[in-house]
Amino acid sequence: MVRATDEVTNWMHMFRWIVKLIRDEYGIDERVLVRDARLDGGIGLSIEQVEQVLDDIAESFAIRFPKGTLDEIVKLEELCMLAAWLKGLYKQPEFVSAEFAAAARAVNAAAG
Repeated sequence: MVRATDEVTNWMHMFRWIVKLIRDEYGIDERVLVRDARLDGGIGLSIEQVEQVLDDIAESFAIRFPKGTLDEIVKLEELCMLAAWLKGLYKQPEFVSAEFAAAARAVNAAAG
């Protein structure tokens, strides 16, 4: 499902966009969707639903998440920073490994 992304110009806008996606698609209360909310159960989604969120982000922003993305990110904030970097809206996040960063750059020109 492709959603409008015109208003997303930095990682904080990306955060808000992702919160709205999860709220609208899965009915999760925004009070749960805070920066340090853990993706592995802390936001109330199954792993399959988190993978679908990644797919929706990738499709809407025309980015690709490399294999092992969910091994690199733990929190909702990290997902937002990563997606923003892959789109070219943020610097490379410090929490990603060198191997993952290389794989991400290989499939996302804007992450260079």
